[in-house]
Amino acid sequence: MRAATVTGFYWRRQMKLLALDTTTRFLCLGVYDSGRIYEYTLEAGTNLSRLLTGTLARVLAALGWQPKDIDCFACGVGPGSFTGVRIGLAAVKGLSWALKKPVVGIPTLDIISRNAAGKGRWVVPLVDAKRGLMYCSIYKDNGRGLQRVSGYMLLSKAGLLKKLKPGSLILGDGVGVFGSEIAASGKGALLLTQDYWFPRPYNLVQLALEKFRRRQTTDAFRLKPIYLYPKECQIRDVKKHPA
Repeated sequence: MRAATVTGFYWRRQMKLLALDTTTRFLCLGVYDSGRIYEYTLEAGTNLSRLLTGTLARVLAALGWQPKDIDCFACGVGPGSFTGVRIGLAAVKGLSWALKKPVVGIPTLDIISRNAAGKGRWVVPLVDAKRGLMYCSIYKDNGRGLQRVSGYMLLSKAGLLKKLKPGSLILGDGVGVFGSEIAASGKGALLLTQDYWFPRPYNLVQLALEKFRRRQTTDAFRLKPIYLYPKECQIRDVKKHPA
């Protein structure tokens, strides 16, 4: 995704940011308000589209905000659940466009990787991509933060084990699928518990703030998802591809 600077946007501490990730079975909602971060997480499962609008309304009401009070938006852009990615993007793009406010996209694997930051080891988040495949990326903890050293990948079990660094920290719901194979690989990987598997609102907000401070913003029309199943994610023309 190519970032674009929104003319006239300047980061200020006294700003209001709404950040949303719906790429997993959890609705992950973070809010930044003048130096404070508020977190909201709900296991929505297949009810995500039904719960999202009401949840947003309740959070804004609790904060005493109107939509027009929000200065900027952030959205998890995948890879992850195809339907979940689209739901979150549609909501954030609609708000950004209607209110003419800037937005940033945050890769889901970056958000999850932050759950294991500060431990001085290789970090590998895995998101179950179904069909025996995983979405993953590799990060190096250099003592000053995590540095991504690979692209966002769609890998089989064999492909993952080939790329895995010895002693890596493995997290994400892919652990529930590939965990036994990773443990038996002899690479000394540490499988983190479910507390580390899903995006956390705090990490989403922090990543968004970093982009806004660097003015790496875009607009509703340029915000794009990360799909690693390109053929599976095409919406076909009904006339050309009748049922």
